[in-house]
Amino acid sequence: MKQFISLKNSLEFGNVYKQGKSYANKYLVMYITDNNLEINRLGISVSKKVGNSIVRHRITRLIREVYRLQQHNLIKGKDIVVVARVNSKGRNYWDMESAFLHLAKLHHIYIF
Repeated sequence: MKQFISLKNSLEFGNVYKQGKSYANKYLVMYITDNNLEINRLGISVSKKVGNSIVRHRITRLIREVYRLQQHNLIKGKDIVVVARVNSKGRNYWDMESAFLHLAKLHHIYIF
């Protein structure tokens, strides 16, 4: 069973891109905006520049798993879009987790 609600269409993604604030590091870019709900919604974007469908899907699964394990440490009521950069290709779970938490701390949504 799915543990979180995801952003589905380009209108929802576009809203986060337009109204949200972004920070980036070597592997990821994270956009965040308020959604006036009691839950977080997650959107993941991995461009074809990163690699073929197998590579893109693996990165998506890694980001989704990092979010699933860390969602209880995040402030609620946010729309989050995570964009994978080309350097994320071939990285392991720990690299992705470190990059995700770094950006969450920069956005001040990570509760210690």
